[in-house]
Amino acid sequence: MSQTITAPVEELTLEDVHEPQYNVVLLDDDDHTYDYVIEMLQRVFILSLEQALHNAQEVDATGRTIVFTCGLPQAEFGRDQIHAYGRDWRLPRSKGSMSAVVEPSTKA
Repeated sequence: MSQTITAPVEELTLEDVHEPQYNVVLLDDDDHTYDYVIEMLQRVFILSLEQALHNAQEVDATGRTIVFTCGLPQAEFGRDQIHAYGRDWRLPRSKGSMSAVVEPSTKA
């Protein structure tokens, strides 16, 4: 007669299956207007006008702003969408999109 051995069932918590979070960080430059930043953030990240304006002011004042926090694949996609958005037609000197980076989130 064969005997079946089963391992004890472990209870998983949300912490056990919680995916690491990453920030999409928009970096400041002088080749894009507030209107461009607001428009881009509203279209790419579906932010409200108020939130997009807050991020535009923060990136201008501090050089960077966190625009979205999510899993790594989504964060990389968001960064790529910023890089692909294109130049600011309002400024002749604007040659391309804004820059953004993905960084691990420090929030638990």
